[in-house]
Amino acid sequence: MNLFADRMATLGTENAFQVGADIAKAEAEGMDVIRFNLGEPDFDTPEFICKVACDNIMNGNTHYCPPAGIPQLRETLANDISKTRGVSVAPEQVVITPGAKPPISYTLLTYVNPGDEVIYPSPGFPIYESMATFVGATPVPLHLKESKGFSFSADELSQLITSKTKLIIICSPSNPTGGVLSGEDIESIAEVINEKCDSSVRVYSDEVYERILFDGSVHKSIASLPGMQDKTIVVSGHSKSFAMTGWRLGFAVLPTEQEAECFTNFNINIISCTPPFSQAAGVEAYISEKTDAEVLRMVKNFEERRDYAVPALNAIDGVTCANPKGAFYVFPNIQGMCENLDVFEHHKSLPTEIKEQAGPSKLIQMFLIYRYGVATMDRQSFGSIGSKDMHFLRLSTATDLESIRKGINRMDKASKDRDGFADFIKEGKHLC
Repeated sequence: MNLFADRMATLGTENAFQVGADIAKAEAEGMDVIRFNLGEPDFDTPEFICKVACDNIMNGNTHYCPPAGIPQLRETLANDISKTRGVSVAPEQVVITPGAKPPISYTLLTYVNPGDEVIYPSPGFPIYESMATFVGATPVPLHLKESKGFSFSADELSQLITSKTKLIIICSPSNPTGGVLSGEDIESIAEVINEKCDSSVRVYSDEVYERILFDGSVHKSIASLPGMQDKTIVVSGHSKSFAMTGWRLGFAVLPTEQEAECFTNFNINIISCTPPFSQAAGVEAYISEKTDAEVLRMVKNFEERRDYAVPALNAIDGVTCANPKGAFYVFPNIQGMCENLDVFEHHKSLPTEIKEQAGPSKLIQMFLIYRYGVATMDRQSFGSIGSKDMHFLRLSTATDLESIRKGINRMDKASKDRDGFADFIKEGKHLC
């Protein structure tokens, strides 16, 4: 009898957190590491939001609360979604969760049977592929192209939809690319889904970065379009827009109350409830007159950082970088850098077990951490299926501009260090 259940072999992870162990090792070896790995705003939660939570704690609001969320927050979110998406949402359709991750697994467990097909963006948030595989679904990656700004067309989606399609995942603005679907793209995507999909098919619309948009872009939800509200699960949260990552506060808006009850039952089975004082602060984030100014301040900083990072990365020999329209990431193509450092030839010479764990961009990622003190994420951390020959890194620009300058300067130096990379491979100490 095995110790672990068979299903555990199919569960992936989010490498952005695992890289922390490599950062700690590199720092223990005397390296000063610039962190581009985690997607976490480098701003503190606004004080007026924190005060509400503190007051609630001191006033005894520290007990169990309704599993679906406190009524005030559910009503606040229902009103906001109704207003911003132009649809009618009742509080009974809203379920509060500890962060925006639980709705991913809740959705797959609620709607998807083994063998059903799940279409998801790749590169995309890694838990999409991880959980699709874990529940026994057939993962169908929709590969996003650099040449299209990492968006996709209705035709590309249409080619992947079959009679076995049960769930379609959309994320805009995107992690890890910062790509944003245009209003026209979303309209044509909705038309394809309405035309080709059975009424039982659900669309998971990940809108966590909805407020972090650049160049005057405006967020548009697919749930707003004709025929789509009854098919769409809208998911968002407080982590990114309000710098509340550690508060673990997210939510899902379900098409029906019956479906919301399924998510509530998962809460009961797994978490009981989301802390009530966090939820009280979550209400304040949405209703305070101070919020918009705080969000705008963060977004302006993120946009300034993008405006520096993209041309600076493009100036590195062997690197090209698309200009993201939202979120706080850049996703440079390092194919030429790999060629300049002879990475592909070195990769061929590695033992099979290491080659399977570390593709070329992973080797660059590890080289940058241990030899140059720059923590990035490799392409396969954002969807491994079909991405073997795609060579990118993700850099989170949720750090100060001076660190971004320093980190990209180090990457430039690393891109020229052919001998150093060869020595790193020969040493074989931190390859995966």
